[in-house]
Amino acid sequence: MQESLNEGYDKAELTLRRRISRRLADMDDIDDAGLYELIDRELSECSGLYHIPIQLRLRLRGSLFNSFRRLDILQELLDDQDVTEIMINGPDDIFVERRGRIERLEGSFRSREKLEDIIQQIVSRINRTVNTASPIVDAMLRDDGSRVHIVLPPIALNGPVVTIRKFPEHIGMERMIKGGTITREAAEFLGLLVRGGYNIFISGGTASGKSTFLNALCEYIPRGERIITIEDSAELQIRNIPNIVRLETRNKNSEGEGEIDMSMLIKAALRMRPSRIIVGEVRGAEAADMLTAQNTGHDGSLSTGHANSTEDMIGRFESMVLMGMDIPMDSIRSRIASAIDIFVHLQRLPDGSRRVVEISEMEGYMEGRIRLNRLYGYNNEKGKLEKKGRLKRTGKLEIRGLKAPGI
Repeated sequence: MQESLNEGYDKAELTLRRRISRRLADMDDIDDAGLYELIDRELSECSGLYHIPIQLRLRLRGSLFNSFRRLDILQELLDDQDVTEIMINGPDDIFVERRGRIERLEGSFRSREKLEDIIQQIVSRINRTVNTASPIVDAMLRDDGSRVHIVLPPIALNGPVVTIRKFPEHIGMERMIKGGTITREAAEFLGLLVRGGYNIFISGGTASGKSTFLNALCEYIPRGERIITIEDSAELQIRNIPNIVRLETRNKNSEGEGEIDMSMLIKAALRMRPSRIIVGEVRGAEAADMLTAQNTGHDGSLSTGHANSTEDMIGRFESMVLMGMDIPMDSIRSRIASAIDIFVHLQRLPDGSRRVVEISEMEGYMEGRIRLNRLYGYNNEKGKLEKKGRLKRTGKLEIRGLKAPGI
């Protein structure tokens, strides 16, 4: 019975899509309300041909609208609050992450051409370009800010590959505390450090929640400050700061010109009288420019980076700085130790939950190595973040008249 219903649904959808396409070809611009009226009229006229229950008729109505005005099969997934990531491996293979678990969908795109049309629809809205000559692009969905990564053939052998990281709503620190990402004590401690102007670097693996946590930390920035954000694809949703400038990188055009990279934006930000500079994610040579900014009086800067541990992040930082400047390793490590005050490391646990597993203070560069003072660590047996040490470098707090608990 269910198989028969599905077959009838598929036939009705194909027939109606063709009929509506022909009608739209003869019309001038039509708004959303007009399109819904046209869909309802066609549904009524075809009701005698296909016996579809009312629930499926409503689903069909939404599916037809999405295929003409929005992002087709993707739209239902984007509207689903439980879906946090969408992975498209060609037109026939769609996977999603739902509540921390990856599952395969039964649906697929009608054709490779339809998937390619949707890709062009996504990138054209934000003035990006992706084609066989430039087959890789990072983009952003204009409606909700979700991050999109696209790879086209011949690089992608499966067909067009699209990965969408959803950012459907702002997740504040209070929600993170209630969800177990961090304890209230540790969150309040980090909030104090943010207000005190400490340079904080957030590290973690893929999908560990780095950007979301960075966004939540920004809640603690004093309202009267001027903030410059720098990102590859704009994701941050900082709502409590009225004086904010948001900068986004730009790829090369089809002639290979016009690229604006992270390093250029960091240098530009220094001339904008920032109170703080927030770099969405450090990936390469821009690490050298960021350290220079932090070592020249721009306290309170925040950023993220991809790493499997705090120690791994320091090693990656050294490599990234070397990409931007040719100086001895001792000098690089000394700059890192002077620039960054606090490391926060997040990890995605086997059950899909995201947790802060370490908060460490930079002690300094001594005897050829960078030394850390571990302030908080994750207890696997108890499943919670525990206090391990006390903050030693309290100068920035004292200058602002603040005091850390226990000091």
